[in-house]
Amino acid sequence: MGKSTKKNNNDAVKEEEPVKTQMETEEEQEKSESNQADAEEEYAPEEEGEKEADGEGEGEVEAEAEVDSENAAEDTVEEKVETAPAKPPGKLAVNYEGQVTEDRSKRFEYLLQQTEIFAHFMTSGVKPGEQKAKPGRKPKPKEPKEPEKLEESKFEVNDHRHRKTEQEEDEELLSEVKKDVNYFRFEESPKYIKGGTLRDYQIRGLNWMISLFENGINGILADEMGLGKTLQTISLLGYMKHYKNIPGPHLVIAPKSTLTNWMNEFKRWCPSLNAVCLIGDAATRSTLIRDTLLGNQKEWDVCVTSYEMIIREKSVLKKFNWRYMVIDEAHRIKNEKSKLSEFIREFKTTNRLLLTGTPLQNNLHELWALLNFLLPDFFNSSEDFDAWFNTSNLVEGDDGIINRLHAILRPFLLRRLKSEVEKRLPPKKEIKIYVGLSKMQRDWYTKILMKDIDIVNGAGKMDKMRLLNILMQLRKCCNHPYLFDGAEPGPPYTTDQHIVDNCGKMCILDKLLPKLMEQGSRVLVFSQMTRMLDILEDYCLWRGFNYCRLDGQTAHEDREQAIYEFNKPDSEKFLFMLSTRAGGLGINLATADVVILFDSDWNPQVDLQAMDRAHRIGQTKTVRVFRMITDNTVEERIVERAEIKLRLDTVVIQQGRLAEAGSNKLAKEEMLGMIRHGADHIFASKDSDITDEDIDNILKKSEERTEQIKAKLEELGESSLRNFTLDAPDCSVYKFEGEDYRDKQKMTALNWIEPPKRERKANYAVDAYFREALRVSEPRAPKAPRPPKQPNVQDFQFFPPRLFELLDKEIYYYRKTLGYKVPKNPELGSDAAKIQREEQRKIDESEPLTEDEIAEKEDLLTQGFTNWTRRDFNQFIKANEKYGRDDLDSIAKEVEGKTPDEVMEYANVFWDRCHELTDCDRILAQIEKGEQRIQRRQDIKRALDAKMSRYRAPFHQLRIAYGTNKGKNYIEEEDRFLICMLHKLGFDREMVYEELKSSIRNAPQFRFDYFIKSRTAPELQRRCNTLITLIERENQEIEEKERSTKKKPGPKPGLPRGSSKRPAVTNDSKNKKRKK
Repeated sequence: MGKSTKKNNNDAVKEEEPVKTQMETEEEQEKSESNQADAEEEYAPEEEGEKEADGEGEGEVEAEAEVDSENAAEDTVEEKVETAPAKPPGKLAVNYEGQVTEDRSKRFEYLLQQTEIFAHFMTSGVKPGEQKAKPGRKPKPKEPKEPEKLEESKFEVNDHRHRKTEQEEDEELLSEVKKDVNYFRFEESPKYIKGGTLRDYQIRGLNWMISLFENGINGILADEMGLGKTLQTISLLGYMKHYKNIPGPHLVIAPKSTLTNWMNEFKRWCPSLNAVCLIGDAATRSTLIRDTLLGNQKEWDVCVTSYEMIIREKSVLKKFNWRYMVIDEAHRIKNEKSKLSEFIREFKTTNRLLLTGTPLQNNLHELWALLNFLLPDFFNSSEDFDAWFNTSNLVEGDDGIINRLHAILRPFLLRRLKSEVEKRLPPKKEIKIYVGLSKMQRDWYTKILMKDIDIVNGAGKMDKMRLLNILMQLRKCCNHPYLFDGAEPGPPYTTDQHIVDNCGKMCILDKLLPKLMEQGSRVLVFSQMTRMLDILEDYCLWRGFNYCRLDGQTAHEDREQAIYEFNKPDSEKFLFMLSTRAGGLGINLATADVVILFDSDWNPQVDLQAMDRAHRIGQTKTVRVFRMITDNTVEERIVERAEIKLRLDTVVIQQGRLAEAGSNKLAKEEMLGMIRHGADHIFASKDSDITDEDIDNILKKSEERTEQIKAKLEELGESSLRNFTLDAPDCSVYKFEGEDYRDKQKMTALNWIEPPKRERKANYAVDAYFREALRVSEPRAPKAPRPPKQPNVQDFQFFPPRLFELLDKEIYYYRKTLGYKVPKNPELGSDAAKIQREEQRKIDESEPLTEDEIAEKEDLLTQGFTNWTRRDFNQFIKANEKYGRDDLDSIAKEVEGKTPDEVMEYANVFWDRCHELTDCDRILAQIEKGEQRIQRRQDIKRALDAKMSRYRAPFHQLRIAYGTNKGKNYIEEEDRFLICMLHKLGFDREMVYEELKSSIRNAPQFRFDYFIKSRTAPELQRRCNTLITLIERENQEIEEKERSTKKKPGPKPGLPRGSSKRPAVTNDSKNKKRKK
């Protein structure tokens, strides 16, 4: 049970120093600054009342937790009851705002005690102790504080010691005595944890998170995978309920594959916490939201949901004022512009906790994105963050920068390694098994290299996409040749010994698995390729191994059932095969003690996560990891690169530094080196490299080789690691076995990109997976033959239509001479056979061009825009989109190398014959879309001109007709400034919103308005668009009133309004006229 002890600051200084509450800080200010305190007391009730009114109108979800937390706070600070105004029960928004303000006050003081670095970020954010104004209103200005007069006794002349006077010390001691804060600390596992007891380091982690909560700080729990971050988080939420009387609501956001594990952990460790899982189809979610979340809120404390559900159910989840928001696998929000990151920033949360098992990414901007989410009022500017760390000096090892990074992370981050804290956890041992290629694999590997032999020797154009495609095909060959179309013998397709003999890795696996089964081990097999899992599944069925399978296509219910079947006591499942990406995240499979990595990922952290599915708390055996690597192939270089990167990251991050931007990207030269590695060995022989040795000898040699590589890497320093590489030999590989493959390459027509036929499930495609991961575009299918000397004519050059008829005739006759047969295109569906016959008929009936037709063709070739290239055409289209089709002068300036007359001539022909272009509809739609933008800009400019013309001094007089769309964030003074400055700067300027942002920061009236000064350019643009819409609506209403006024006939002169009769003429009036 924990111990609740009161700590006073007049005692010896302790490590965990309690901080002042906001109330106590205000009491001290009353003694020294009475005038300012009076002004604050006058203003505070008004602000509190407005908060209550706002809470009533927002219609947010109410919760009982707020009232309970207030009652609990009475025991801690008794004076608070006397000074603070009473809060009505059930007003969730009222207590939420108060909690946020109190946390902010604690946070500033706590961070300033930690390090002076935070004072730098506070200069551009909210000042310590300064209350942030509620959105939608501007705080009343406080009375100016009179400068304190320095007493003569305070500092003597030429006295630089600044010693305190007796009175100052007495006042400080009195204020310290008032600090009487209940700070709770657990010495043993809490009683509300029922399923077992917390380990020592988990109790320390819980106490660390409690200290963050007490100081109003959000944090990152970054313990290594397998140390029980889930349990520590559940313990924290249990502490909130049982000790702080705050049951919730809390929100846990986790990967879809871990939701069931979270729910099970809640039931196992803290059954007093009522957790609900928001997952399922639309109907299931709707019922849960209606009956549980929005229905009886006393039935649940924690809502567990996935990233996808956050995006889909944002509108519902935004209604709650969440106490704790916990994000598992928090590296998902490292991109602050992603949908998930944007949506969760809109949620109202009192506290935030991020969980991640991987170390912080070595990218300065990603680090800022996490800190911005934790403390947006401090880290509100990435530019300021970058400038403070001065990334150009990072490589030079500036100790000051290293200390800055450590100081920044110290209050927020807790990361511990298994080797440091979990002494009882058995070690993990990795063995790299280097396997040879089978004869079939060697043949296919040779064919792939031969197909792009110019690239292999650096003779051809080194296109990055082409290199990535070669890498992908070589990796498939290393895994299993049956991943290629036509490699597997058949039909009929059989599952027998050939599935093992034709793959080096399968031969080793076939020897290894029976040995592991005899030893009583249970195995996890990871592969990146889901179709490789198909082959492994066939193998397991053939050998009779009892197995489970999980990949990205596995349904949520099937996934949880498979994990349960494998982990249950006395399970008969021997093997669990998983895809590395889908199965390597957040799943507990500690009942297995052997991990086999069938292939390796580019990112070493992904493989480490896969290993930690077994190497985690609860494991009682030494975890053995067997990493299969095909020797003398591209796989060997990929693994070496990953090992070097992992070692380099360790060196860099442990020093508190950040690696250079772009260091993770594959360079063309690096990819070429990987492809060339082992090419001479592959070409040297056509025989199999698979060894017939006993599995024990293979493992012994592999272990020795693994230790040698490990020792070599550990000896290398940072500079050596950056330059460490195994360069391929410079000798040419064009020739081997007496054949010149430059000539043989021309006769080779192999299509390696089509998805293989061996598919157990049609929606698996290895090529599609790697194309997504490596962004490799699929090459087009082989085209029908064309005459070798036929001119290259493009549709945008607008040659006469007759020319294309002659060229087609020439092409058909050329194919006839070759005996070409048109293949049937299955993509055309039912019309494929008809189109095939029609094309074949044209070829069979074709005739050669006559001499007159040849002369006519040569003449027609001179009549098009031959000097217009694809680049010129694209510039012409973009200029039309930018300026509109009628502004030919501006268009001519955009097309480089063309005179205005040439552009005008081309434009006339283009608009007459644009329907001949193959993608005519897309081009015209693109231009029309641009013209609509131009017209829209003109309409906005007219609307702003009309609005501004109605005022003599618009910066002071301008009023905006909000209607019901005023919003709560911006006040009218800010909106007036935005509209006036936008009109002054020019709405249609390119960087107008960046200039508007600078104008706001330089405007004296916004000197202390943090909200408007912290808006980004996109946010200002969105607000201005809203205001422009309101102005256009106002202008339209004024115009309609003016038109209606003009239509109504006014009263005739001399008649009263509403009278149509002329006044009667009397004798008196006649006499007056005569006298005149």
